[in-house]
Amino acid sequence: MNKFYGALAAVALVGAAVIAYVANRPRQEAQATIVDPNLSREAQGYLRGDSTAPVQILEWADYECPACAQFATITEPDVRKRLIETGLASYRFFDFPLEQHRNSMDASMAAACAGDQGKYWEMHDQLFAGQDRWNTLTTSNPKGIFEGYAKQIGLDMATWETCYDTDKHARRIQANRAEGERRQVRSTPTFVIGKRLLAGALPYDKIKALVDSAAAEAGQAAPAPAGGN
Repeated sequence: MNKFYGALAAVALVGAAVIAYVANRPRQEAQATIVDPNLSREAQGYLRGDSTAPVQILEWADYECPACAQFATITEPDVRKRLIETGLASYRFFDFPLEQHRNSMDASMAAACAGDQGKYWEMHDQLFAGQDRWNTLTTSNPKGIFEGYAKQIGLDMATWETCYDTDKHARRIQANRAEGERRQVRSTPTFVIGKRLLAGALPYDKIKALVDSAAAEAGQAAPAPAGGN
């Protein structure tokens, strides 16, 4: 009997050691996939910044995706100020409406129609900031809320409404999604920075490191942003 309990104790000690090792070993980050950075002719996305910047940041996102809203409202303002406005990178947003998010295609249309009047990014910001007001869980008809945003950002309402009601930009939105599928985007948000594809709402420091790496690979030293980093 003593041998039996001794064996049990030995097993317990080994198990505890394994658990401790797993708990304390360094965590490995998800590995980036190397992809072709060139876009197909059909996919345009929506550009912020200088298209000739040393590095491109591409994002595929769904307007109803909570992680996309988190990135857009918390991290993207830093990316905009510290990487795009300083000329280190350009940023291009691509629609990737998911089937389970029934209002996402309409949100992409609302933003595209705002873009016709030079207010794409203003609508983009309103949609993500107010996501909980118009998402699938809240309403089956988000148009009224989108109209409110359109008025707030100063759009010509008749022009915007005609564009929205006729699905004027459906082909563009579908082309943006198709480009993501071509690159094997499987979730939102997904980013391509230089030649690297990574999924998830990346923090600013990770994006900055990837931009610096991509700039170095392109043979261009990334200048330090004004005021430090």
